[in-house]
Amino acid sequence: MATIRKIDDHISVAPQIAPEDVEEIAAAGFTAIINNRPDDEDAGQPAGAAVRAAAQAAGLVYTEVPVTQAGFSHPQIDAMAAAMAASPGPVLAYCRSGTRSCNLWALAAAKSGGHPDTLMAKAAAAGYDLTGIRPLLDALASGR
Repeated sequence: MATIRKIDDHISVAPQIAPEDVEEIAAAGFTAIINNRPDDEDAGQPAGAAVRAAAQAAGLVYTEVPVTQAGFSHPQIDAMAAAMAASPGPVLAYCRSGTRSCNLWALAAAKSGGHPDTLMAKAAAAGYDLTGIRPLLDALASGR
């Protein structure tokens, strides 16, 4: 199974997961999975529909908020925030490496009032560097 990196008690991120990983993810206490990868990004990547079916069979909520090379948009940030808010427990978000998922979490948290310094510290503790999106975190946190 992919390495899961805990950001805080509500969100963890991981590289690509497979349908066969979902039972273990559920057993670890996650209540929702957020897929931040578009289908067909890489050859051999599991289809989102297969992960969705496994998640639903395991009783987990599954949401797709794909982020492409085009970057992040407000609808994606809002969808990520909504998916996290709707989860009754810990959320696992995944993408190719976990970086997009961490970035999207941070952007959603900043837009919801999270302080950029706190978000950057949480991400750094999990092994992610948000320096590249710091200006956007500041803008979202200040409502600009």
